[in-house]
Amino acid sequence: MTDATPDATPEAGNGPEPAAPRRRDAARSRELLIRAATELFAERGFERTTIREIGDRAGVDPALIARYFGGKTQLYLAAVQMELGDTAPADLLEEDRLRGLLERFSRRGPGPTFQAAVLPGDNTEVQRAARTYLHERLVQPLQDRFTAERADRPRLRAELAAAAFAGIVLARTSGAFGELAEADSEDLLPLLHDLLAASRPAR
Repeated sequence: MTDATPDATPEAGNGPEPAAPRRRDAARSRELLIRAATELFAERGFERTTIREIGDRAGVDPALIARYFGGKTQLYLAAVQMELGDTAPADLLEEDRLRGLLERFSRRGPGPTFQAAVLPGDNTEVQRAARTYLHERLVQPLQDRFTAERADRPRLRAELAAAAFAGIVLARTSGAFGELAEADSEDLLPLLHDLLAASRPAR
């Protein structure tokens, strides 16, 4: 009689394969895609980066982008979220926050989040996600500041400032404003800060 060994490996065809390796592969593929997307968006911007290029950089099938994320825009949002983390951001009137955003958008372009601020709404899942992100990362921190400062209509003031910022970011890449497009972020920073600060209540 042959003794049974508890850790014997089942022969092929004796039942389904364990699911854990497949789940680990999916998690690894998602991680590789987000990393590749982050690198490519930084190098080329959102519009000039293709799904195929992201898949090639990640070393996985580009079709997995649709499976795991839904599309390039959702992957962009996932990449930004991973880069920034879950910590609540400072508001746009904080100089370091404003500088960081200007530098990032100078390298990558505005991406779909800011396009959602100005394009007519089609209420798709993608646009809703982009707008939610826009409000959570830009509008809400400003609203919290204005509320703490006892400003009247703090939400309106916050949306006004965020809309002005989004419009300027998009205008820098439109080709319509030459000097604005060529301005260095450090030169633009104090002027933009003064413009946004105008939404604060008078002291």
